[in-house]
Amino acid sequence: MPTDLFSNDSAEQVRTVSQLTAEIKDLLETSFPAVWVSGEVSNLSRPGSGHCYLTLKDEQAQIRAVLWRTTASRLRFELEDGMEVICQGDLDVYAPRGSYQLVIRKIEPKGVGALELALRRLRERLAAEGLFALERKRPLPRFPRRVAFVTSPTGAAVRDFLEVLRRRWRGTDVLIVPVRVQGDGAAVEIAAGIAAVNRLAAHPKGLPIDCLIVGRGGGSLEDLWAFNEEPVVRAIHASRIPVISAVGHEIDVTLADLVADRRALTPSEAAELVAPDSDEIAAALRGYRKRLALALQGRAAMLRARLDAISARRVFRRPRDRVEELVQRLDELSSRQDRAARRLVQHARRQSAALGAHLESLSPLGVLKRGYSLTTRAADGQIIRDASTLAVGETMVTRFAAGQAVSRVEQIPPAALLAPGPELPR
Repeated sequence: MPTDLFSNDSAEQVRTVSQLTAEIKDLLETSFPAVWVSGEVSNLSRPGSGHCYLTLKDEQAQIRAVLWRTTASRLRFELEDGMEVICQGDLDVYAPRGSYQLVIRKIEPKGVGALELALRRLRERLAAEGLFALERKRPLPRFPRRVAFVTSPTGAAVRDFLEVLRRRWRGTDVLIVPVRVQGDGAAVEIAAGIAAVNRLAAHPKGLPIDCLIVGRGGGSLEDLWAFNEEPVVRAIHASRIPVISAVGHEIDVTLADLVADRRALTPSEAAELVAPDSDEIAAALRGYRKRLALALQGRAAMLRARLDAISARRVFRRPRDRVEELVQRLDELSSRQDRAARRLVQHARRQSAALGAHLESLSPLGVLKRGYSLTTRAADGQIIRDASTLAVGETMVTRFAAGQAVSRVEQIPPAALLAPGPELPR
């Protein structure tokens, strides 16, 4: 007879799907409480819930994985298909589908940490916008009257900064702007502190701020991460006040260092950058005073020598000699002027006489004196130049050099009968 498949012993071993799935789930989760898995990201999806669903695969197998929203929101880099990653998480059985999946608690790119990758990508993006351009860097004030330090008020950074500043220069007031410099929300506080200092400086009744320092003491990359976050970088870039980044880590360069106008390796170095050394200033002033004294002494000696040379001149030893010489010269010039004036008058008189004689020779009266006469009609006074214009019986007036005569025309001979008379002497 065939064996009864549903014997009592077999019946005790029959499980429902839910029971079997629950046992598998318990076995997997107990046997693999936390696992590290490396693989390639594929089939990445991000629904509106905020969770991330993906598949991890290699050349021979694949496994489903999920990042719940709380884990996904803390990622410092962007997940992408094809990215090689290393994940740490728990195995979980998804009962409705009868499949297992990896619930990822930590994930980072393979070969580079998540922070490094996030930093690299943010740096490239901000550099492309020109936030790190050298031409936008501003010079620091030489003698600042007031500076603001955005940092933790209880950290060693403040003590180191104030100690160095007090030792170097006492003419600068310091405004401490307390913020958190590490942990969640620190970047937002730092950015808000930078903006608050700028508002205070810009307000008509606010405080003038000559320089702004942003920083903290040293630490790991994770500790310094707030100074790599975008809100802080953009707040420094938007600051109207020159900014010194004083994140105390000499090896790693933060994005705050790149965007700031100057980078200080430590808060102590920031104090050296922001204020001059009083000892150096005093030494420089002593040097300037010595050089000024020597210059003034040399100038005084030169002027004294010039004064001595001037006072030795004859004009200062015998001042009346020059006056008498000028008086004598004036008399000579006056005599020369008188002689020249007399010669000019004589010459002018001779010229005047010559011109008068010449003018007299050209005068009609002069012509009359040489024996000529001037005849005009008695009726209208017109000069008679042609005998044919006269009429018998017409009265004429003839003017001589001395006196005149009135005559009447008795006869007018023809022109052919008139012969030219003898030429009168001139």
